[in-house]
This record gives sequence, C-alpha cells and structure tokens, in this order.
Amino acid sequence: MSKQVNLTINGKQVTVPEGTLVADAAHVAGIDIPVFCHHPKLEPVGMCRMCLVEIGRPMIDRNTGQVMMENGQPKIQFLPKLETACTNRVSEGMVVLTQTEKAREGQRSTVEFLLTSHPLDCPVCDKGGECPLQNLTMGYGPGKSRFIYDEKLHLAKHYPLGDLIVLDRERCIQCARCIRFQDEIAGESVLAFDERGRSTQIITVSEPGFDSVFSGNTTDICPVGALTTVDFRFQARPWELEEQASICTQCPVGCNTTLNTRRDAKSGGNVIIKRVMPRQNEEVNEIWLCDKGRFAYEYAESKNRLTKPQVRKEDKLVRASWDAAIKTAAENFVAAKKDFVILASGRLANEDLFNLKSLAEHSGGQTIFYTDMGGGDLTLQVGVGAGTNLGMMGEGDAILVVASDLYEEAPLWYLRVKRAADRGATVIVANPRATKLDRFAKYTVRYAYGDEVKTVNDFGKKGKISDEFIKARNAIVFFGSEGLGLNGTTAVASACANLLKDTNHIGRANNGLIGVWQRANDQGAWEVGLQPEEDLAKALKGKAVYIVGADPVGDDPKLAKALEGAQFVAVQDVLETATTEIADVVLPAQAFSEREGTFTSGERRVQRFYRAVPPEGDSKADFAITSLIARQMGIILEGSSPAVVFDILASSIEAFTDLTYARLAEVKPQWPDVGRKDLYYGGATYENKHGLGVQLVPAAQVGGTVRIPKVKQEAVLRPKEKELLAVPVNKLYDRGVTVSPAEILGGRIGVPTISLHPDAAERLGLEAGQQVKISFDGVSGDAVVKIDETISAGVALVPRSMGIAIKEPVPAKVK
Repeated sequence: MSKQVNLTINGKQVTVPEGTLVADAAHVAGIDIPVFCHHPKLEPVGMCRMCLVEIGRPMIDRNTGQVMMENGQPKIQFLPKLETACTNRVSEGMVVLTQTEKAREGQRSTVEFLLTSHPLDCPVCDKGGECPLQNLTMGYGPGKSRFIYDEKLHLAKHYPLGDLIVLDRERCIQCARCIRFQDEIAGESVLAFDERGRSTQIITVSEPGFDSVFSGNTTDICPVGALTTVDFRFQARPWELEEQASICTQCPVGCNTTLNTRRDAKSGGNVIIKRVMPRQNEEVNEIWLCDKGRFAYEYAESKNRLTKPQVRKEDKLVRASWDAAIKTAAENFVAAKKDFVILASGRLANEDLFNLKSLAEHSGGQTIFYTDMGGGDLTLQVGVGAGTNLGMMGEGDAILVVASDLYEEAPLWYLRVKRAADRGATVIVANPRATKLDRFAKYTVRYAYGDEVKTVNDFGKKGKISDEFIKARNAIVFFGSEGLGLNGTTAVASACANLLKDTNHIGRANNGLIGVWQRANDQGAWEVGLQPEEDLAKALKGKAVYIVGADPVGDDPKLAKALEGAQFVAVQDVLETATTEIADVVLPAQAFSEREGTFTSGERRVQRFYRAVPPEGDSKADFAITSLIARQMGIILEGSSPAVVFDILASSIEAFTDLTYARLAEVKPQWPDVGRKDLYYGGATYENKHGLGVQLVPAAQVGGTVRIPKVKQEAVLRPKEKELLAVPVNKLYDRGVTVSPAEILGGRIGVPTISLHPDAAERLGLEAGQQVKISFDGVSGDAVVKIDETISAGVALVPRSMGIAIKEPVPAKVK
C-alpha cells in the first residue's frame, strides 16, 4: 500500500495515495474541477489552464522544520496566483479551494479565451450532447464574450487526418490529448502540433496519414468536436442512441464494448449499430479499443446475411421452413451414425460450443475444433492465474512474447504489454522478424523459422536474458502462430509451459501461459473440450458434416475437395460463404449483436455479451438451432435460454463451477473512475454496469496435477538454395468474413501480398509493388511484392486469411 496523504478540498477532508494529482483527488472526493487537457490516463501538462484553483500549503519553520501553527491549526500559505490542479500533486495538510471568486474568474476567463475562435456550430456538431466544452461553457463560462466575432479564425472544417479520422481545425482547442495518447499510450507518435500561437494546428506526421491501429481512441478523449470517425460523422445525435454492453469478437483479448444503436431510415427503418464505443474494464482493455474492433461491425448488416433456412433441391439451394431444414439435417445425421462430424470454430459463444459438443457425445459423433493453432489444453493447466491483470505488472516482472506479432494479432495486448514495459517490466520478444513491440522490449531474440522450440528451451538455461526471466517476481508467456501450423504451435506451447513450470511461474496471479488465438473464443472451445484434427481433410471425407461458424471451403482448396466427397453437408452461419454454396442445408444464425451469450478470452476471463439489435429475418441463435436438430434426433438439449445452457455448462465443466450469468454481470469500483457522467474528465467511454467477467482458475492454481507432454521435435523445414519457404503470418486487417464487409476498412485490408528480403527479390528479379504468382502444395494465388529487410532471404511471408490458403511453412515458387 502506498503512503496516504490527507488534505482539504472546499472544506472536505480527503485521503488519497501519495503522488495523486489535485484534480484526481478532487474527483475521488466527488468534487468537480473542470479540465480539458487533463486525462487520468495521460501525463499532466497543464496546457489549457481550465483547472485553475487556489492551493494553500502548511508553512514550515525553516529553523525547526516543523509546521507553523496558528490558533492550534496549521498556518496555511496561499500563492498570490492561481495554480493548475492537474499538475500539482497532493501534500499533507494541503488546502484546495475551487469555488472562490478568484478561482471562478480564472475558469471563466479560460472558457472565454477558448471560445474566441471556436465556431458556434453546436447544432450540427457530432459532439453535441456529449461535449465537455459545451457542458463546461454552460457551467463555468461567462455567458457572453468580449472578443469580436469578425476576428474569429476560419480553418479547414473537413480535414482527413487519415482514412478513419476527420479533423475540424476550427473546433480544436489544442489540448494535445490526441497527440499525448499516441505518444504515451500507443507509442506511435503520428500526430504533432504545427505552427505557433493562434495558428497552432494538429497535423499527421506519418505516411499514410494517422498510421495507427488505435486512432479511434482519440475521438473518445477529444473534449470538443474536433476529431470524428468517418463511420459516425453526421450519422446520428448522441441523445438519439440506445446503448447495450457487448464484447468485441475480433480477437482473443475480449475487449468490453458498448454498442450504440438507433432506428435508421437508410436501413429501411431497422434498428442498427451506429457505432462501437469502449466500455471500461481495467483488467481487460481499460478504456481503449483498436480500430478493427471499433469499425468491423458492419458484417451483421451485410447484404450477404443469411436470413432464411435453405435446402438443396435438384442441385439448387431453395428457401425452406425451419421444420423442413431441421428435419433434413437431423435425418442425415442419424443415418450417418458414427460418420457424423461436427466442425466448429472459435467464432461461436461458449453456449453454442457446449451444445455442439453435447450433441456429438449423445449421438456417437465427433466434434472437431476448426483451428490451425494448438496448445489450448495447456492453458487449462498453466494458464494465467485468477486475478491476473497486465495493468499491475511492472518493475521486477517479466513478459515473454514468442512467435507472435501482438500489434497485428491482439492490439490491446500489445498496448498493455508496452505499458508494462513503461512501468519497468522486462519485456522479451522472440520472433524471426521485427515487430512493433521490439522498440519497447528490453531484449529481442531473433531465430530462424523452425527454431521456436529450441529458442524457448534456451530461456531455461543460464544467461543474461534467461536469468532475468527466471528471477522475475511474476512472469507471463504469450505464444502465437507466427510461421507455425497446428503441430508447430502445439510444440511451442509445450515448451513455453515447461519453461513456466520449471521457473515456478504458474499457479498464481500474473503468472502463466496465454495463447494468442486467431479467433475471439478459441479459448472457450478448448475449455468446452473441443480438439483439432491433424488431418482435417481426411476426417471430413465421406462423412455427414455439420459445419458451424466456419468457412473451410473458402479457406482451403484441400478442405473444399474433401467436402465434395462428403455424404451430407449442413452449414450454419451468419453470412453466405463459399461453404454455404456447397451445402445441402443452410441454417441462418444470429450475429453476436442479436443475442446473448458468453466468450472466454485468451486470459481465460468469461464475459457476457448482450442483445443490442433485433435478429435479421428468421435467424436463430446457434445453440438454439443445435437444440432443434438434437430434438429431431431424439436428444434433449436446452435451446430456449442461453442462461440455462450456461448453467448446465457450469455444472458439467469443473473450471466453470459456481459461475452464473448473475455473477458474470457483477461490477466493482474501478480507477480511474470514468463514465459519461463527467465527459470532460475521462472522455466518452462508457461506465461498466453490466459485468467485468470472471477469470477461470487453472489447474496449477488449485493444486491440480499438471501434465505437460514432451515436445515432439519434428524435422525442421529449411529453405533450399534457389527456393523460398512460404511462411504463414497474421495480419490485423484481413479478408475474414467478419472484417471484409466493413467498407471503411477496405484501404487497410488491401490486396494479398508476399514479403521478401531485398536479396531474394533481387535474385528473382522482382521489385516492391510488382504482382507475382506464388504457388505451393497445390495452392496458387496472385500477390503484390513487399520488401522487408528484417526477414530471412530464404522465406516469403504470406498473410493468413487474404485469399492464399496457407496453414504452415511449405516450400514455394514465386514468379
């Protein structure tokens, strides 16, 4: 516990930790001190002068060093001038006055000055209704200005800082919150001030403009209407919007969000999502979102939505009733007997996965987890302990990131690991190529693709880097799928688990293993008991296959061929895909925004999401569809309530024991205390009223047996002379079915690419930007060449989910 300091603010006794800023201390005490530039997540700068107050301090006798007393009370001395509450830290016996005429006059003058060139366009400003400047002008402003209207500056009203953020230069008050967020929090200094005095303006200093995956956060903390997102600009007024708590479905972090919805004329009067906002959870995403999570929500309203069941008749899919579609699917599954296979992905909620697993168990079929990444059975044993919070890690702690580019795969984990490094944590990045996290890591370790296990094993041996990891008070390991397939990631996970076990970094909070999974609820699939299949094509061929939340035909030509030889194929999904096109039965599922359920994050935190919009057409929740099929097969599964399904799940899986929807919905006080009741202080992020979730306890933390399999050392593929080794890597903005419908992300998704070392490109006679054809293992595709000096001359990096099917390293030809 840090030392506590006692002070008085407006006559109220306040006790806060040493080092607290006066503005924050007042907020804790429920006393308003108006601010514009100050934000509790940013370093103090004292730029706007809105928080001017009178501050008195006990007088100290220079001879004795003791506090001088007067009438039995400490003698307080005030400076002749007002001081900024956002830059002064509390001290014992301090007296702060925020409501004196002197302080009020300082605040009035600041508002008047800020409005000298601010446009009077509140009625058409997107910030109207949630604008700190508007609110503080009403509360602290002078009512009228002494400045001449004709002397107002007129600047650009629609200046694109990047492809997602628009700047209104007339509205900017130069608080620098956006610049400081990018510098301090994101670690990407892509914004800056230009010019001086009244001509000071915000500019982007990156190419392309505002080149950051965290750009949307600047609009949340902007205290005026200067920064707006292209998806929300002039689309709705804040007071027209409804709000509902949800969870981001784009990666395994599990960011807490709020979906703002409204009935929309352009959508035929339907209630749709107008924007995605952060919802505070200091143990997950704090108050931030990445741009993928913020903007990739449009797929739920895509023209390719499945809204009616379909059955194949005379080689064509035609609309059918639910009864007819369910009956056709069930009859074929029953007829298949042991040749009944369920293929499900981590796009599904825990309730959906549990019902699918139950259906397979009761029918004698098999459930297969659709993933290229293994190791999840180890996170159940040595995953991070309950109570883990990356925000508490700092000096004396260690974080190892292996085979993962967190910036591209899980941006909020990148941000939080970067912040842990800022606090003094030892961050070690082990990867074959450069990543954005390298700049904040204390150590970077380069290895050749294929040497992942050897590299991890070396961390358990004596050496400078190893010693810091071994001696760390707490240690967490993130493992990913950079350059690895199913077998490779399984081996790396085993090596990482052994490292943690051997160094005694398991079984407690802030210690353990985290998988950087490719989908939001991959961890949930492991928890429920789903397992991947090494030879998936063989497992599907000749079977009756029930595919849920996956597009194997679109992902892999080999799987497409295998399904051509299937007895029967039923596909259950939200959107039309290449797999629905070959299906015998198509079942329309609801999007996450149209139903309730739970996800389990990579940190094993179970969290609830809630229904925000009505379902499209006749779609149903996945768990409910599975229940209907089961009933037709003579099996009873719960299908009416996700809460009841979760209760059954919790009684069946030990790790979920005692969890209920009510418990997942519990909240507790968080710091900083932000919410829309004080927009000027914390920004437009939403207070968390619907649940912080519950972290599952790994076997190691409850004293269970930990069995880590021996690492299978397979033959390592190496590029041969005059040959390239195609290596799979992950890209944040890809062509996945939930991302590609977001038109505003089209520029960031781009075209398929391959990355080559300059020497490899020269040897092949290729240049950056040139279109080539890459082929390997029966797969070929067109791609644009990118040059990367940080990679080996013998490899070609091929992003996953960009139209070129690659799951693991494979020899390739480029021409």
